Amino acid sequence: MPTHRNRKGKTIITNREHQQHRLGGVDSHKDTIHVAVITESGQPVGDREFPTTVSGYRRAVAWLIEHGPLVAVGVEGTSSYGVGITTELLAAGLSVVEVNRTRPAEKRKQGKTDPLDAYRAARCVLSGEASTDPKSPTIEPLRALTVARRSAVKAQQATRRQIGALLVNTSPALRDRYRDLPEAKLLAVLHDCRPEQMQDPDAADTMFALRTLARRHRALQGEIDDLEQRMLARATRANPALMAIKGVGPAVGAQLLVTAGDNPDRLRSSASFAALCGTAPIPVSSGKTSRHRLCRGGDRQANAALHHIVKVRMSYDPATRDYRDTRLDKGWTKREVFRALKRAVAREIFHALAGHATAPDYSDLRPARRAKNLTLTAAAEHLGVWPARIGELELGRRPNEELATRYRAWLNAA
Repeated sequence: MPTHRNRKGKTIITNREHQQHRLGGVDSHKDTIHVAVITESGQPVGDREFPTTVSGYRRAVAWLIEHGPLVAVGVEGTSSYGVGITTELLAAGLSVVEVNRTRPAEKRKQGKTDPLDAYRAARCVLSGEASTDPKSPTIEPLRALTVARRSAVKAQQATRRQIGALLVNTSPALRDRYRDLPEAKLLAVLHDCRPEQMQDPDAADTMFALRTLARRHRALQGEIDDLEQRMLARATRANPALMAIKGVGPAVGAQLLVTAGDNPDRLRSSASFAALCGTAPIPVSSGKTSRHRLCRGGDRQANAALHHIVKVRMSYDPATRDYRDTRLDKGWTKREVFRALKRAVAREIFHALAGHATAPDYSDLRPARRAKNLTLTAAAEHLGVWPARIGELELGRRPNEELATRYRAWLNAA
């Protein structure tokens, strides 16, 4: 910003040049955005409405630039309704700050209109109340895949419940035929059944409905598998260190990336990330009792992702099971053990999101095995796993540092 020095040598800003700098504010909606400009002293300069189209966004950016050099532009909803204008502003080289929606108390006191919200967004940037970097729009494809997978999983679960309900209400003969079948076998049998060959028309219609649901269940599973493959590829490109953490799969990794955004500098510490995921311990001590409980706030989808990681490690990670058994012997409850483990996992996830962790490299395993003319079956038999597991490890699809260490030791000794 242009300045000069007075007789005492103090740096000051000239009024004429100071008035040339502006701050912008954007109130975003589905079909329109309202843009406002203020001076650095908070005085309104002008406001205008634009459509949420490519040409509308470009005209809004041009209109903002016409009012002079912009210090920053505050945008409401940079990852939702404001994603389009945010992309155009960043492409124009302007500084963008994310602004929260108007609080109910402010609405009651000052009222609410699109121009008022746009001016308020600009003044939030001026006062420093809004200082968060916007989420980059490149995370949106991963969010779209996550949403599509979540809806497919819910539809598949609903289909399975409907099959069970129909079997309960059908004739005793049909119910007894399928009563004791495992779920996978039941779905396979219903998928391949032939209602047209049944003599009883009532039973034939019921079986036709059951076959339709079973085939829908399989089709939805195909959709889920395809979505997870794309999610795995995109999440691995975005943060390979995160996907290498034990217990993190395509759905969990995608959800954590969506929660954090692809701007890891937005997260100041592991404590802030734990609070974002609802895993920050809350003290509930009283008198001689000193304990903590789980936080019920934060992003519940991210909280569920951390919970899934802990459950997976409880089943397959000896260190996690030892920690659980040790704490239970000391009188901890299972809820307290889960709270502590989720907080520890949140710390590990934060280091990966912040770029403080590196992804393991398994590219040496396959060339070393082939150089000694060893097969996947031989390696799997020695290590006590399935051959497919060795193949996935060599390709880096399912990282496992403990298995990789044993594999390398065996290859060096072979």
